[in-house]
Amino acid sequence: MSYDFAMLFFLYSFFGWVTETVVKSLSKKHFINRGFFTGPFCYIYGFSGVLMSIVFRDLADQPVFLFLGCAVLATAIEWYTGKFLERINYHKWWDYSKKKWNFDGYICLQYSILWGILGLLAVKYVNHFFIHIFQWLPEILRVIAVWVLAGIALLDGIASFAAAFHIKKGMYAIYRWNSHLDRWTYRLGKWIVSHVERRMVKAYPSIDHKEKAAAKKSTKFAEGCGFYKLFWLFFLGAFLGDIIETVFCRFSMGWWMSRSSFVWGPFSVVWGMAIVLATVLLYKDRERPDRHIFLIGTFLGGVYEYVCSVLTEIVFGKVFWDYSKIPFNLGGRINLLFCLFWGIAAVIWIKLLFPRISWLIEKIPKTPGKIITWIALIFMVVNAAVSMMALIRYDARANNEPADSAWEQLMDEYFDDTRMEVIYPSAKPR
Repeated sequence: MSYDFAMLFFLYSFFGWVTETVVKSLSKKHFINRGFFTGPFCYIYGFSGVLMSIVFRDLADQPVFLFLGCAVLATAIEWYTGKFLERINYHKWWDYSKKKWNFDGYICLQYSILWGILGLLAVKYVNHFFIHIFQWLPEILRVIAVWVLAGIALLDGIASFAAAFHIKKGMYAIYRWNSHLDRWTYRLGKWIVSHVERRMVKAYPSIDHKEKAAAKKSTKFAEGCGFYKLFWLFFLGAFLGDIIETVFCRFSMGWWMSRSSFVWGPFSVVWGMAIVLATVLLYKDRERPDRHIFLIGTFLGGVYEYVCSVLTEIVFGKVFWDYSKIPFNLGGRINLLFCLFWGIAAVIWIKLLFPRISWLIEKIPKTPGKIITWIALIFMVVNAAVSMMALIRYDARANNEPADSAWEQLMDEYFDDTRMEVIYPSAKPR
């Protein structure tokens, strides 16, 4: 089933790219690759399609709720993606400002309705068609196809982000490979456009090199809202979020309990990622009224928590929180009260805390700051990898699966059930 979802991801990404380039070609008559990546894929379509298929798989027989769920989820993903790409390249990648019922120029009612219709069709009909065709292939070919596409996507992603951040050192081989992919994508695009007798549009303006160059001249560490600033916001957010949640549980439930996402240290990934996303998405809106920030935080915080709940359950096989006993909950994954807390937290963060913490981070000396950042980054990556392996074995032991490989035996030795129950007291089997 995982390979089926992987193939759906790449198929929807490809068809999304084809649709976008063809539609733009009808109006601009000039071709260039449509999307952030070099290859013929718009991964936002693949991610949205697969996420809808997983989250709303039980609503296939309820078309009204399936339509509404797909519309809301796709709209949230579109807004998140637009704001994120704007932070990377300092310009809007699409703009719906001239359309009626738009919000922030990134989402609008007519496209939300379209996403709802497409999502309904995908979950109810299209997924089964593609999976049926995919399963006609021999298993070995399915596996090879998925891993080859995954490898292409990884290299393409590295090259695209390196280009966006103007990182050249050690990237020349990848850049050369990426240029070949660009030429292949160009030929494919020209071939597709020839069937509609139009030339394709240059979809997006070039990266603002002047603004990037000005940022590079700064002598401050982690100035603005770049990689170094966002990493330390994640690190501090994960640490402080874990502490705050632990104290809250002590006073609300009457006992101390671990709320950490990792096996080493008090770090909550949900809080760290929430801080990063809130900063990326609301940085340009930090001067807007509090009510604007509150509404965005309430809605997107709920969407974020719901998606985290689904993904962690799928990846780790555990339910990390359950709000079924709290009023106004949705599937036990989110509830109205905590969504309002997300809104309040967004206002407090972007209006009060971020300016002060940002100022403190920029006070770190530039060279030592970069060295410490990379040491901390390596630690967090290793911490995440070990935590994932420990959780995989924790779930496997619950299903009486033996430890066959060396890493499984290592996890059983150092992270047995007793220790895992202390680190993850709320985790329970699906």
